[in-house]
Amino acid sequence: MFLQLFCSQLIFVNWLQNHLIPCPFKYLTGIDCPGCGFQRSVLALIQGDFQKSFILYPPAIPLLMFFTYGLADKYFKLDNQKNNVKKMLFVVTGSIILISYGIKLWSLYWHYKASA
Repeated sequence: MFLQLFCSQLIFVNWLQNHLIPCPFKYLTGIDCPGCGFQRSVLALIQGDFQKSFILYPPAIPLLMFFTYGLADKYFKLDNQKNNVKKMLFVVTGSIILISYGIKLWSLYWHYKASA
């Protein structure tokens, strides 16, 4: 049973790696969008590689936590009337996305400037 489950997970991960959705923003501009790397990061998480997941896309874990909390709150009414926890998770996740994207663009700028 365990071997069958393990093999089916490997087949599923292999299929996902070969069927990633391409980024239209990167296709048109050649520059990563703020979400580029999320799919590969989630695949690394599925495989249990947290370090690789963080390197590929730092906001992946906070985003997944935000979505999970949102779904749980919808069904179990976890938050209070003012939605403080949801708002805090939204602000923290958004900040992590903006900071990581800013760092990515900054390093891209310096890499381009050094090669010119």
